Amino acid sequence: MSFFVERRLRLVGRRLAKVREELRITDEHLLHFVDLTDDSRIRAMVSETPQADEDHREAERTSTALTKHRVELVSTIEKLEREQDELLDDLSAQRR
Repeated sequence: MSFFVERRLRLVGRRLAKVREELRITDEHLLHFVDLTDDSRIRAMVSETPQADEDHREAERTSTALTKHRVELVSTIEKLEREQDELLDDLSAQRR
């Protein structure tokens, strides 16, 4: 039985590492697009052109999408960490 728990624990650990790396990359992209959104908002106010408005809306949509994606990643990490904790508890209980 512990073989299956250990195997599942390794799988969860690998998945957790991948999702954490994806979160790190998403955070970098989000920082970039938040700055881009702020810049495009100012450009849109100053230039008052349709293109500047469209650029701002596009940057805002991207920032919003990245924010939603980040929330999903954090949720996934929390779920995987809970699963990992449960598996460690199971493994510990089996070895007693």
